[in-house]
Amino acid sequence: MAGFTTIKDVAREVGVHPSTVSRALDPSQRDRLGPSIVERVLEAAERLGYRPDAAAASLRSGRSHLIGIIVPDIANPVFSPIISGLERALAARGYALIVVDQPPDRTAQPDILQMLVARRVDGLVLANVSLRDDAVERCLRWQVPVVLVNRAETTARVPSVVSDDIAGMRLAVEHLVGLGHRAIVHVAGPQSLSTGSLRRRGFIEAMAAAGLAVGGDAVMEAAAFTREAGLPAARELLKRRPDATAVIAANDLLALGVYEGLREQGRRCPDDVSVIGHNDMPLVDMVSPPLSTIRISHREMGERTGQLLLDIITGARETITQIVTQPELVARGSTAPPTPLTPQFG
Repeated sequence: MAGFTTIKDVAREVGVHPSTVSRALDPSQRDRLGPSIVERVLEAAERLGYRPDAAAASLRSGRSHLIGIIVPDIANPVFSPIISGLERALAARGYALIVVDQPPDRTAQPDILQMLVARRVDGLVLANVSLRDDAVERCLRWQVPVVLVNRAETTARVPSVVSDDIAGMRLAVEHLVGLGHRAIVHVAGPQSLSTGSLRRRGFIEAMAAAGLAVGGDAVMEAAAFTREAGLPAARELLKRRPDATAVIAANDLLALGVYEGLREQGRRCPDDVSVIGHNDMPLVDMVSPPLSTIRISHREMGERTGQLLLDIITGARETITQIVTQPELVARGSTAPPTPLTPQFG
């Protein structure tokens, strides 16, 4: 029976030292070699059927070259570009990604965090933590490198990569005020999450800066960042504030719930009520009317998360770094100047 192809076999075929083959096969080191050498090594390795022994490599280096990410809802379109950007940054340095979906409402969940650590991942990315989350405490206790993405803690204990949620809400309020709206209300996300809490705070601060009062009836918290949770929140908010001419939703899925609430009442968007979301998730430009929103660079967030985590793993970065990306307004067909005689419902 023929034996397995080894690095020495590839080196003999190409006519180079085995260490050169090792570098050529390692994405994090191959830039030290000339492109022609790398190409020859990769071609020979493929032709000879060489397959790296990950277990042996892990024993030699003390690293698995595996990174885990835990997301709260993999069906949420927001997380696809984050995962894509993260995977791209990791692959460029020879790491692979394990993606775990852990919805908060799933009963009898296994201890995913412990399972990933038991599989010797070199680091973790958490996209599912709350403002006060014991997952972070456990990572610190176990000394597992960790970065938060699209989430932050009340008190930063580990690095994070987030969008400037307060600035994003300021853009939304300023856009609507610029169109002439004054009766603006907010469907907020869960206040246990940084995105929900900070966007609510940003809404209140931006309204105050515009000289507009925010009463207790101007904000309605949704139970989750989903379209299904957005609908009952929108129903209640529109019932409380039939005079509202504009709704700012804490994310695009909630905004789609607002669309449904308006349709139930026979009200039109944007003729009767303007709606603006947050995230600019895929396909919101295809709904009717196309959704105005605050664009977050999720792919960039994923890439920067990967780079930050690998810098921590390799010792290139030791400080607790908080990376904040800047959002931008995308005005589409769901926002327009208020109709002078907006009909009153209640």
